[in-house]
Order: sequence, then C-alpha cells, then structure tokens
Amino acid sequence: MKKIIPVLIVLIFAFQALNAGDVNKDVLKKVKGKKVLIYTKNGEGYVHENIASSVKALKEICAEYEITAYVTDDPAAFSGSNLKKYDALIFTNTNNKVFDTEEQKQALQNFIRGGGGFVGIHSANATERDWPWMWSMVGGKFVRHAAHQQFDVVVTDADNPSTYFLPERWALNDECYYSNQLNPDIHVLLSVDLTTIEDKNMDEYPGETFGKLFPLCWCHQFDGGREWYTALGHDSETYDDPVFRKHLLGGILWVLGIEKINK
Repeated sequence: MKKIIPVLIVLIFAFQALNAGDVNKDVLKKVKGKKVLIYTKNGEGYVHENIASSVKALKEICAEYEITAYVTDDPAAFSGSNLKKYDALIFTNTNNKVFDTEEQKQALQNFIRGGGGFVGIHSANATERDWPWMWSMVGGKFVRHAAHQQFDVVVTDADNPSTYFLPERWALNDECYYSNQLNPDIHVLLSVDLTTIEDKNMDEYPGETFGKLFPLCWCHQFDGGREWYTALGHDSETYDDPVFRKHLLGGILWVLGIEKINK
C-alpha cells in the first residue's frame, strides 16, 4: 500500500499538468482578471439539487482562466453600484421569482444595456417568467420538459467556443427543455433531435413548429449585452463531466467577447 500512494500522487500531478496544458494562453490573456457574479436565487417552487455542484464547477472553470467568480443568492446584490464590479452574470439554475424590487430588475437591465454579459444555465429560462424583458434577454421562456432520458443533441454551429470541440451528434442523459417566446434574434448553437425523444405530449408542444429539431443552446446580442444560454445541466453529476464543463467555459468566454477558438 505504501508503494501505491507515491504512484497515485504522481498520477494526480500528471493529470493536473495535462489539464493545465489545455488552457488557451491567447484566450487567457484576454479574460484574465475579469469578474463574474454567479447567482443562484430560487423563488417559490422547484429548486434543483444541482446548484452546489454547478457552483463548484463554475468556480473551478473560472479559476482555470484566472476569472474571479463571486457567488450569491441575495437579490440585494442587484444594485447599480455593485453590478459595476462585474463583467458578466451567471444565472445557474435560478427559477421563478428571483428579485424583490423593481429597482433590482432595473439594475439588471442597466447592466445589460451597459454591455454586460449574461450566461444562463438550465432553469435560468424559467426565471421571472412574467417579465417579457427577461425572457427576451435570455432568449426564450421555459414551457415544460420531456421525461429525463438519453437523447441526441445536434451541433448546429460548430464554430462557437461552447461547441467547436463537440461531435456532430452528442448523446447524453438530461431533461430536454422546451421553450416558447423564443427571441427571433437568437443564434442557435445546439438542437435536440426530436426523433430521439420519447414524449407523449410532443404533439401538444413543440409539435412540428421546429420540424425535427428544437433549440437547446444559443447566443445573441440583446439590448446592448451579450447573452448565452444552455438548457442542459439538470443532473449534479453533469457538472463533473469535462465535456460539459468545456461547454460552460465556452459560453462564459463568448459573453466575455471571445468569438472563436481555433481548433
């Protein structure tokens, strides 16, 4: 047993060194020192069990590129003076009502209109569903999801930092989210192949609205800011997946102004 421990230590350091080599130095120079605020507030209703795992992953992802990440579930953080500290906001699995006052909503709007970045993860599109500006900014509003199952995700745009490394088809287990009120200016990055989904209510929605594909991940520029959203990420374990982490990293980099990463 004593001989095994030094070997394990060597392997751990080798793995860390390998990961360190994955950091794109050109990208690092551009985002080093940026600051993001990770927001986790949930109103009344369903609260995802994945929040702690998602926060841990996001902090580690940001640290890899020397981006400083702060975490809060306090809506009081949404003031004009406080949001000036940040380059981007990350709403990870926020849901339902997450603001206490109209002033907090105004602070978010002012942040976006001032060129701030926004990353939405999974149920972020179910946040403040009575507020049209919010769902326009996120890019769509949650309607429902199919039962948790394996399905195929099709890469619609392989040039984005959040998708360039993915295969043309990405098979995974997750909840397939359906959104409505989709902003027509979104640029779709990933779509679910609806022929791979078992869903007895599919005829109800989305039906044939989008043919055999339905948007799951997109980016756009709205009201002065840069926004990126992924519907994926229901399970806590997903946030330990290196591929999914790279997907999230790409979204963060995109809202911070990185348009493309060379393969």
